[in-house]
Amino acid sequence: MKIADVSAFYAPQGGGVRTYVEEKLVWAPKLGHDLVVIAPGPETRTEQRDPGARIEWIASPPLPVDRRYHYFRARHEVQALLDREQPDFVEASAPWRAAQIVRWWSGTAPRSLVMHADPIAAYGYRWLGGIAPTGAIDRIMALPWAYLRNTADGFDRVVTASESFSARLIAQGMHNVVTNPMGVQDGLFSPTLRDEKLRAELLESCGLCASATLLLAVGRFSPEKRWPMVIEAVESASKSVPIALVLIGDGAEREKLARRTAHMPNVRLYGRVTDRAALARLLASGDALIHGCDAETFSIVCAEARASGLSIIAPDRGGAADHARASGGLVFKSGNVADAARAIGDFVRAGRPAAPAFVRTMEAHFRDLFADYETLTLNKRPREAAA
Repeated sequence: MKIADVSAFYAPQGGGVRTYVEEKLVWAPKLGHDLVVIAPGPETRTEQRDPGARIEWIASPPLPVDRRYHYFRARHEVQALLDREQPDFVEASAPWRAAQIVRWWSGTAPRSLVMHADPIAAYGYRWLGGIAPTGAIDRIMALPWAYLRNTADGFDRVVTASESFSARLIAQGMHNVVTNPMGVQDGLFSPTLRDEKLRAELLESCGLCASATLLLAVGRFSPEKRWPMVIEAVESASKSVPIALVLIGDGAEREKLARRTAHMPNVRLYGRVTDRAALARLLASGDALIHGCDAETFSIVCAEARASGLSIIAPDRGGAADHARASGGLVFKSGNVADAARAIGDFVRAGRPAAPAFVRTMEAHFRDLFADYETLTLNKRPREAAA
């Protein structure tokens, strides 16, 4: 089966989507499929990976808010590439422009909308969460929900990675929704990689000794991740117990976070870690992973942290919350600094409780995903004419 993935948010310097696509480029040929990832970039070129896996870059303008990413300029360029490729199955990886490009492509191949983004949570819940409950926000966001329903109707399958996200989509009237949890890279993340010397070095870089608590945070430095809220919660909890926060990542808000933490020696902006083995050692050497985003569709980093033996401290909505609850971690009211500080304090007082390891792998995820696509391809239905 030949699969085309129109991946609007894949970029070499990206975060969770990049991790996901890199794994897909490995597993598709291993499982007997051809994969073509179509992505916006600075120039038009072909990037060949293993036989049966490649990236077709289309020259596209950079996103003004984060120039590491680009956006498709015109749908006809992508659709012309799909015409040339003639895939058996097509994915759209985001519900905005990529979804419209794939939905209105004139080809006959079945197609899926893979929900790597949760726009209602990322924007509506974040902006209005302090003044209204989620039910009321959903009513306020009736037009965006209607757009998502209408978009989803043009796809044979809507794929999410968490049951809670699927339940929200189904409650809003979306059909053909399936849950396929993602996983972690097999054999990479493990509690056995814990390095007490590395842990002590990280704590020392934050001005603390080995008896302090080491919290790790990993992710893009962007508004929806809510890192200022996490930093403020750590600042509050640190007044009574010694806590270090090592924030691993990079992004548009780096300078803002650097200014916010300039007076906080117990908070370190570590930078982005591209070496996956080094990231596995870092995760295994922490005491807990703390997350601030309530709009995660799955949260690969939470899965990687669980596989590394860490407890999860997360907001009470979204994919990160699912990981926290499944592993005996702690949740706090989304966006609430005081409750986040309370959860941090509860974790410290509990003395780093053991967490059951997360064991699902990306191989299992892609086996299930591609098997579903093969079924849809065999049972292909006639498609409406393109607009």
